[in-house]
Amino acid sequence: MSLPEVKLSDPKALRGYAHPLRMALIGLLRQQGPMTATQAAERLGESVPNCSFHLRQLAKYGLAERAPGADARERPWRATALNTSWDDVSDDPQTRAAVDELSAVQLALYVRKAEEFLARRADESTAWRAVTGFADRPVYVTVDEMAALRARIDALFTEYDDRIADPAKRPAGSRKVNLIRLALLADPPPTDALADATGPTATTNANTATANANANTTAPGASPTTEHADAATASAVSGGDGEPPAAGPAARDLGEQKGDR
Repeated sequence: MSLPEVKLSDPKALRGYAHPLRMALIGLLRQQGPMTATQAAERLGESVPNCSFHLRQLAKYGLAERAPGADARERPWRATALNTSWDDVSDDPQTRAAVDELSAVQLALYVRKAEEFLARRADESTAWRAVTGFADRPVYVTVDEMAALRARIDALFTEYDDRIADPAKRPAGSRKVNLIRLALLADPPPTDALADATGPTATTNANTATANANANTTAPGASPTTEHADAATASAVSGGDGEPPAAGPAARDLGEQKGDR
């Protein structure tokens, strides 16, 4: 299935989303459903005025909106989609700078989540420790081959998308796992002289790291998120869109996501 998505392209919106608390709020709304600023503040350990302000900012950029309340006094918020994505292909300097700023915030959140997972990993069962953790593998590919490889990885993730939107489809024993894909070019771009010497078919060394981190138990009956996914994961270097410091979705793509799913 294709998850409902908000795609950011305006530099102001990109910078507006580049805030840890805003990512946390979106992740919370996506995972646990509509809630008031007061409820969000309680879950995130933040002040009500602070959450209220950032929810209004998220609404300005099309990421959150008002939801029907139980009565006239209750004014809950809900996420407008299950995923947030943005491209990293613009030649506009302001857009590129905004994307870099947003990606830096998201990367810091991923590092924090990985550190939190490592701190409690010893408490997990042997079975879960065997299938989570970190790994990386260098591959030599052309840009077209890298695009095809990423599409194959995304297709595997998509097989589980219905479980994000419908908790009833999550099998017994399933837990939320943040899958974070980092596609990192190992070296700077080749010089013109090197490109001429190697020819147009020269391959690029891309270190593609896939991390299975932060295996969290999903609250029973939680309403739909993402991640990044925002977080967790959608895709420049994704990847939904991810992942907030607390109660966020599975972040999947560090680039196209980005993690918020």
